Amino acid sequence: MYKIFVDGQVGTTGLQIHRHLQDRDDIQLVQIEDQDRKNVAVKKELLNSSDLVILCLPDDAARQSVALIDTDEVKVLDASTAHRVNEDWVYGLPELSSEQRNRIGSARFVSNPGCYPTAFILPLAPLIRDGLLPADSLISAHAISGYTGGGRKLIEQYEQRLKADRNEFWPIRPYGLQLNHKHLPEMQHFSGLDSTPLFTPSVGPFAQGLLLHIPLFRSQLSAGVDLDCVYEALLSRYRGEACIKIHPVNDDTALDDGFLDPQENNDTNRVDIFLYGSERQLLLIARLDNLGKGASGAAVQNLNLMLGCEELYGLAT
Repeated sequence: MYKIFVDGQVGTTGLQIHRHLQDRDDIQLVQIEDQDRKNVAVKKELLNSSDLVILCLPDDAARQSVALIDTDEVKVLDASTAHRVNEDWVYGLPELSSEQRNRIGSARFVSNPGCYPTAFILPLAPLIRDGLLPADSLISAHAISGYTGGGRKLIEQYEQRLKADRNEFWPIRPYGLQLNHKHLPEMQHFSGLDSTPLFTPSVGPFAQGLLLHIPLFRSQLSAGVDLDCVYEALLSRYRGEACIKIHPVNDDTALDDGFLDPQENNDTNRVDIFLYGSERQLLLIARLDNLGKGASGAAVQNLNLMLGCEELYGLAT
């Protein structure tokens, strides 16, 4: 039986990971008592006596926890942004390339991807890797996510307002308007872009779910590449991937009276990739659960690979 310690067990992602793992008979979940959460000696003992540690902490706290581990026997999966572009850590997106699963499975240190980067990288990286889209392209992306992506404080704000007056619930609210979102480094690095994308995220008036849009002009694509070429490239890259579905070009059957629901994949580890457009323009869209494949689901998928278990054990696809 594997001994697992979730450091940051009371946060949104930590609680979701516990929910996925609590009934498994191959895992013993180790918890720290509330009164000991700031006790360095107690935490160090738990960190060093576990088979695998999952860090669900702010960046600085995640780095501090890693520094407390003094044995090579402990594997670490970090859900913060602290190590996502650190060359000593393996990026925990199994679908990134044909080699990534093996890299995750053999790694001691794995960084769990962010929800927005997952939705950005999966549709874009194959196009750049295969030469359909030049790496020096200037790319914009626009996204909306459920308010649970903002953590406990934002969840409390939204739920208190919802409880007070449903008729005055916050509408869609853009943020990160200084264009310096903390996920930008991994979005650029793992998509293969030469320069930082322009990224505008928004919080939606719903708890879970995420849509990310990448608009492209055909003139940005390599010579001879059109909408159908992009579809075939994505279909070829993700064929056989249990968590990823590539929808047909201009798939109207995925729409509800013309609208695309950001919550359709909630409580799953599934990613939908859509392609809409015309001869001159193309819109790539990715949809996932910001708490599922965008956080806790991805963590469980990586944990399974790191422990040598069936990859999607305990996950809904």
